Amino acid sequence: MRTATVTTETNPTHFESIYVDARGDRTRIPWDDGHASPALVNWMNVVAPGLVRCGGRVAVVGCGLGHDAREVISRGYDVTAFDCSETAIEWARRLDPTNADTYQHVDLFDVPARWRHRFDLVVEVNTIQSLEPGRHDEAMRAIADLVSSHGHLLVICRGAEEEASGDGPPWALTERQLAASAAKSGLVPDGAICSFVDDEDPPVRRLRAVFRRG
Repeated sequence: MRTATVTTETNPTHFESIYVDARGDRTRIPWDDGHASPALVNWMNVVAPGLVRCGGRVAVVGCGLGHDAREVISRGYDVTAFDCSETAIEWARRLDPTNADTYQHVDLFDVPARWRHRFDLVVEVNTIQSLEPGRHDEAMRAIADLVSSHGHLLVICRGAEEEASGDGPPWALTERQLAASAAKSGLVPDGAICSFVDDEDPPVRRLRAVFRRG
């Protein structure tokens, strides 16, 4: 996955400007690979069928052009995918007109009240890491608020051996940071946090973790 190095504060306007400047050319979106996260696909193949009922409500956070959302839709789930960039959502709808209503222009920090504790599964791929470390706990709280009482949160992000310092995004998380942030939001790990090196060139260390309400 290509990586953007941006030193300005990341906010909705920042992300929107990147999609606008791309002018419909996906290759100009630094974090877009044109396909669903392989770590998500593997998890959906192996774990999801035994954890989330078919037709269950799933939220995809920071969906961008919708690759991860379309992967989840293909599995028969009732998906709500959202992003703070209006241009990204319009683009996702053009790519998937059959499911256009799935994609919503919503800021993670200002979601509709009806979404609170609504979803059986919340999918978070690379959103927390795209924000400054000082906002990681705030983002986790907002994401955790979407998880139903018996639901689960899947987090996939860049992993690090030591706490991140310097410019980003992305700002990788250690296993300790990820678990601690989830705990502050009332979530506990459902199984071990998986740390692995992916197949990209060059390889990237990633974390994959499932959380549930404590």
